[in-house]
Order: sequence, then C-alpha cells, then structure tokens
Amino acid sequence: MTLKLRATIGLAVALSLTATVVVGAPAAGAAKRLPTPKASNFGHDSTRVTNPWFPLARGSVYVYDGQKDGEAARDVMTVTRKTKIIAGIRALPVADRLFLNGVLAERTTDWYAQDKKGTVWYLGENTAELNARGKVTSTEGSFLNGRDGAKGGIFMPAHPAVGRSFQQESFKGQAEDRFRILSLATSVSTPAVSSQTAMLTQEKTPLEPGIVDHKYYVQGIGTVKEQQVAGAPAAQAEEEALVSFQPGAG
Repeated sequence: MTLKLRATIGLAVALSLTATVVVGAPAAGAAKRLPTPKASNFGHDSTRVTNPWFPLARGSVYVYDGQKDGEAARDVMTVTRKTKIIAGIRALPVADRLFLNGVLAERTTDWYAQDKKGTVWYLGENTAELNARGKVTSTEGSFLNGRDGAKGGIFMPAHPAVGRSFQQESFKGQAEDRFRILSLATSVSTPAVSSQTAMLTQEKTPLEPGIVDHKYYVQGIGTVKEQQVAGAPAAQAEEEALVSFQPGAG
C-alpha cells in the first residue's frame, strides 16, 4: 500500500531507488503478491501462537466494547483448545461473538497458525450474521485456505517493521483484507491496558473503497483497540477497545 517510487532522472538513480524499495520497504509488492502458506513451513506445534504482538494462549478471553452502525457493541473473543487441519496445517480456532445492544448479531470462528519462524498466518474464517431472532442472514466473508481458490495470508509477521504491508486473506469478492504497519512506538489507552510502545497498523480492503481502519497492538496481549478513521460519519464510525483480558494457560 506504500507509494511506488518512479525514477525519471537517469538509469543509475532508478536502480538505486529500486534497490532501496526492495531492501528497506518491500511493502508495495507484498500486498499484491500474496504469499501462500505451505504445510512444510509449519511444525507440529503450529497451534502454539507465541508471536509477542499477537499471542493466542489457549483459554484466553478478550472482551471489547465500542459501537457498530450506531449501536452499542460488545465483542468477545475466546481462544479455544481445539485444532483444525487446513491444507495440511494444524490451525488454532478462535471463537468471536459480536453483540449489538446486548443481542448476538454475529458469530465467527477464525483460524490461525504460527510457522517455524514465528509469523502468524490467517487461514480462514467461518462467519454468520444473525437477525434479532437468531436466524442466519449472511455468511459473506467466509473462506478457507486452499478451498475454492481462497488463500490465507499473513496476520502478524515475526519481525514487524514500519512501512511493511501484508495481505491477510485472498478470496476474490469475499475476503481481501490487507494492512500496513505505521508505527511500533505509538501511544494507546484502553480500559484494560495502556502503552507508549504499541504497534499501529492501517487496514483497508478493495471490497470497501474509502474505508480505513486503525488497529493497535500491545506486546504480550495482542489487539487492544480498533477504530474506523475514514469512510463513515464520526457518529457511525466503528470502534472497539479492550475492556477485559483473561490470559489463558497456553
């Protein structure tokens, strides 16, 4: 998602700029060339997600409060003790339940796995939107790595660097989220945690042009805050912040 440098002042300068982009910030191409998760890059313990920026200890429970579509929202994320094999990779299921004005509005299972180098991969999601009577109205956004042409992507790199970009998922017309790292030393404050050294990322998807989200991560915990910063009136902008964190046993 970074700007592409265009050299017009000579071949030598152009080559220099190209080398700088590749070595210092390969982000521009990273979001376009989605790396494919390969089973050979994952060990038997790939469900043991220990990346400090996005740890998922089994049994952990995260509770977020905020708003969505102008309604009070509570999001409860629970790291399960289950395992699912996805394209030969042992993945960790995470249950996510979104309540709007106290009523369950969306239930999702997300699957993650950590490779041998410490990168956390997103391997799919099974999501369902519900009406007030609990009936499923949509499963849009659901995908599974290796099925119907869908591919998982990188959710958290082993060694984050400012300016780098990654695509989290690739299922044309359904799931195409991507993000860019803006800072590794930003301030964030939520009811559950505060930090002066949080990671700040920018998230976008071509499926919703104009909408931009910011996400904040704190080492040892993971996601602590998310807010929509473009694409909606302030009164309707989606946001959520961590209000409770119960660490699991790992």
